[in-house]
Amino acid sequence: MDLQLKDKVIIVSGGAKGIGEGIVKVLAAEGAIPVIVGRNEADNNKTVDAVTASGGKAYQVVAELSDPAACAAAVNAVVTQFKRIDGLVNNAGVNDGVGLENGDYEKFMASLHKNVVHYYLLAHYALPELIKSKGSIVNITSKTADTGQGNTSAYAASNGARNALTREWAVELLKYGIRVNAVVVAECFTPLYAKWIETLPNPQEKLKEIESKIPLDNRMTTAEEIANAVAFLLSSCSSHTTGQLVYVDGGYVHLDRALANA
Repeated sequence: MDLQLKDKVIIVSGGAKGIGEGIVKVLAAEGAIPVIVGRNEADNNKTVDAVTASGGKAYQVVAELSDPAACAAAVNAVVTQFKRIDGLVNNAGVNDGVGLENGDYEKFMASLHKNVVHYYLLAHYALPELIKSKGSIVNITSKTADTGQGNTSAYAASNGARNALTREWAVELLKYGIRVNAVVVAECFTPLYAKWIETLPNPQEKLKEIESKIPLDNRMTTAEEIANAVAFLLSSCSSHTTGQLVYVDGGYVHLDRALANA
């Protein structure tokens, strides 16, 4: 299927590693021009170099997304370089463990800035260009908004907000023909996930336990599988899809986990 993404300029926040990197590489393979927005220039350039080595196109902008001014500057840099924005993938964030019992106001608010405030700001600043291009927005969100996880109040709150903003923006932007959808992630194996697993007692045993509870194939979702869904939702092939929360999770959230061991 031709997703008709050739030469489309698409911002991908946090596009240097993990799920974001997977999204960047899939978009580039479809002929789009993904623009990584992230804080680490070396990481950004490493992914850009990998894309160009494979024959694709990519670009990067350095920005600390928890800084509102940096969000505006990043979008302005993209517009200056390309004179257009055709899509936005809000992806950057971190499950930073700010809980209820062991958190506080400052940590909670800082986490919201790391995980949801920049979703709003990037969309706000990119909107004039998205209106011109009739582009689309895809928000990456997490199962924590549905299932809870424990000791991660701020991250769960951020993901609840990401889901709500997806629906709200889909309504507000109907008049411009801009579609807004979300891809909800459950258990996706990334370098950050691997690092977290290693902090646990018997990490490989714990990983096998988690995989056993994923109904479809008893395995983790890959970054590429998330990215394929994102590319489809950005494309005109999903031209009548908006306001949707799409779970790419092997049935983890909604299917009876007893099925995993059936």
